[in-house]
Amino acid sequence: MRTSAYRQRRSGAPVGLYIILAVAAVVLGIYIFTRIGGTSATAQTAREASPATACGDLEKVITPAGMPGEMIDYKGFTVSFNPRTHIPNYVVWELLGSEAQGSEPRSNNFMADPGVKGSATPDDYKYTGYDRGHMAPAGDMKWDSNAMDESFYMTNMCPQAQELNRGAWKKLEEKCRAKAIADSAVIIVCGPIFDTKEPRARIGNTGVAVPDRFFKVILSPYTDPVQAIGFIMPNAQVPGGMQPSAVSVDQVEAVTGFDFFSALPDDIENRVEAECNFNRWSHTARRR
Repeated sequence: MRTSAYRQRRSGAPVGLYIILAVAAVVLGIYIFTRIGGTSATAQTAREASPATACGDLEKVITPAGMPGEMIDYKGFTVSFNPRTHIPNYVVWELLGSEAQGSEPRSNNFMADPGVKGSATPDDYKYTGYDRGHMAPAGDMKWDSNAMDESFYMTNMCPQAQELNRGAWKKLEEKCRAKAIADSAVIIVCGPIFDTKEPRARIGNTGVAVPDRFFKVILSPYTDPVQAIGFIMPNAQVPGGMQPSAVSVDQVEAVTGFDFFSALPDDIENRVEAECNFNRWSHTARRR
């Protein structure tokens, strides 16, 4: 699992900071340094001082006992893949502000993962009316060509209604990228929800299960205070869009049986998982 990915991929400091120049140049150099990766000096300080920095693995998700799942570590995200449904139980990743502003072009090369037993194929979705819906979106992987390519593995896909995939779900993905830029980094977990023990429908020769709903939880661990929110959307047109779909992380846990962000100190976890303040969360002005 991508533990402490921020520190792994973001190391070193601009050497220009060590060059003594005229006062104006020094001020400019400091400004550039503090803004690298879309992160302000205040956000950087908040990240270093945040209680979340000293926590364990914030990307860890605890699932119900007995749930089938193969953990697959890709470069930009981790998948808990369910060989019975042929889709993820969940997908989790950390998105940095700099990654949200990457320039790698979209791949569009959907493919089965040959190393994963039970992986769906692109053809399973043909003529079904469902999109191959990314869990970890390609737009979050523009920082690296391998991460982009791997985001098109079918192990990262779920059957999504076109109205959802191209509507409220897409807008939520865009909002998450804006949050990563504003908050330095976010941790995102998303996946399918089944309202019955057995899927109501399956598609393709592989028998890919069609979810009834989808969830997404987003944690901003380096803000002051730490923030989190959840969303539950039907696998259909979403009336009213994002805002009516906003729920607390606790509500998502109650529906899925998952335990998110358990590495947070208990007092912080209890507070942030009980909150659902969409207006505050959706405010993405970059911190100064």
